[in-house]
Amino acid sequence: MKYKKWHRIAVIAASAWLMLLSSCAAQAPETDPVTTEQGTPPAVTAPSDGADDADRAPDFAVLNADGETVRLSEFLGKPIVLNFWASWCPPCKAELPDFEAACKKYDGEVTFLMVNLTDGQRETVEIAKSFIASKGYTFPVYFDTNYEASYKYGLSSIPQTYFIDAKGNVVARATGMISAAQLEQGIDMILN
Repeated sequence: MKYKKWHRIAVIAASAWLMLLSSCAAQAPETDPVTTEQGTPPAVTAPSDGADDADRAPDFAVLNADGETVRLSEFLGKPIVLNFWASWCPPCKAELPDFEAACKKYDGEVTFLMVNLTDGQRETVEIAKSFIASKGYTFPVYFDTNYEASYKYGLSSIPQTYFIDAKGNVVARATGMISAAQLEQGIDMILN
């Protein structure tokens, strides 16, 4: 009898823990970002002072809309905005219009890699494509069907955004939903 009770408690606790881990990151405040002494808002932070191997953006392979494998390293030479998202994530969905606008504004100057966390259950390629089409988004979407990108970047929540310079160094990152102003600030950091 005691075993069944403890087993039931353990299963409930494990389920709650898994639900917590799989949930989206908290939404960013609706106020304008407050700038820190380093000149970056709290949600957009620089990883370190120097450009060493620790700042190098990890390379990964994902699928493009045609099902072809592409690598992050293929896009080096231009600054990159790398965003991890899913259609079931409310904060992700809330920030996508700002990414669409920025993608159009910086067309040719900045590469946008909008990486969908495609788990094959809650999020499939078909579900993500349908969501993108229903919203009329034109930014390029890539599918992390084998979890390589999310593993290499150590994701535990989404959305997450990385700002990568043309040489492949992570200049800044943001965990959680970011505002249009924070997105612009991150882009300015990789354009300069």
